Amino acid sequence: MVEYDSQRLDAVFQALADPTRRAMLRHLADGERKVGELAEPYAMTLAAASKHIKALERAGLVRREVRGRIHVCRLDAQPLHGGFEWLRHYERFWNQRLDDLEALLRAEDDARASTSTPPAAAPAPSPRPARRKPRP
Repeated sequence: MVEYDSQRLDAVFQALADPTRRAMLRHLADGERKVGELAEPYAMTLAAASKHIKALERAGLVRREVRGRIHVCRLDAQPLHGGFEWLRHYERFWNQRLDDLEALLRAEDDARASTSTPPAAAPAPSPRPARRKPRP
């Protein structure tokens, strides 16, 4: 397995763990946004939005630029590649395990099919004895 910068990977997954930050990244994928624009859909203060943006910055997912009094953010998707590669290793791991399980189950089915004999005809049910009428 390829070695990854553990701290960077931790920061990326921590940033992605929060649904608000994931939504902010979706908005930034469409283009740069002011901090106020990122905060607006969540009715949060600029200070709260700034905390989310700082987590995204620590992960390297967002670059913030100050233009006068306005803070403008843009997406930097490069760190996502490290997370993707880390996940892809485990995808290959589980795909191999599932392929092995499927092969094993198919082999068992094939073995069962080749050794089993067709079911014998079921014996006919024996007729019920006639019911006696009670004596008077």
